[in-house]
Amino acid sequence: MPRSKNTFSSWRSRLAQRTVHAGWAWVQRTGAVTAERPGRLRFGALGAGTRLAFPQGTVFGEPWIHLGDHCIIAEQVTLTAGLMPDLDLGPEPILRVGNGVVLGRGSHVIADTTVTIGSDCYFGPYVYVTSTNHSYDDPQEPIGKQWPRMEPVEIGPGCWIGTGAVILPGARIGRNVVVAAGAVVRGAVPDHAVVAGAPARVVRRWTPDDGWQPPLRTPAPVPIPDGVTPEQLLALSDLDAQGIAALRAIEDTHEDARAKP
Repeated sequence: MPRSKNTFSSWRSRLAQRTVHAGWAWVQRTGAVTAERPGRLRFGALGAGTRLAFPQGTVFGEPWIHLGDHCIIAEQVTLTAGLMPDLDLGPEPILRVGNGVVLGRGSHVIADTTVTIGSDCYFGPYVYVTSTNHSYDDPQEPIGKQWPRMEPVEIGPGCWIGTGAVILPGARIGRNVVVAAGAVVRGAVPDHAVVAGAPARVVRRWTPDDGWQPPLRTPAPVPIPDGVTPEQLLALSDLDAQGIAALRAIEDTHEDARAKP
């Protein structure tokens, strides 16, 4: 026979679930770091509108970390300047992050020497950026005990860094570059390029003379025209193929009329 439902127990479970979710939402709001509420973190610069979500990852060397305005730093993002906490790294910032940068959940930016991220860069989750790599000069010594090599990293403005990408020491990524998910980047990447693979290589590039080479496989998205209301967009979403064809025919007629002298 089916067991009778314990209404009281079910009600208590729902109440406990709602309480846990409401409590966690409060913890996230309270634990977030902003310029107005930095908590224990004392960054060299923390711009207006920038927010580090709670829980934060490992953060140290904050006096040498400069974060621009309106950045979104997701949960469990690691930001470090220097090899370890409590070092004096001199008068200049080590890690510079521009305005409007998004660092996805679980990403790491390890700046033992200078790392610069330009404005309006978007990072997917679990991206790893480091200015330090192990060395292997002595084959007899454990690799982890050998002094590492450091080279500055520069990521230009407007880049899109895909999930799980790795940016190695010495990388110099140009402006408006796409780094594909899982790519491993070292060395120089030109402006307006798409790189993929491990090690990453240029798979597509834009130049003023040739445009995109190889050409893009899909047409560019068309922005929503000014003045279009949400109600009109909802009406369009309900159109079937016949209705769309009718609208195209009307648009073609208008274009023909405009083309006539």
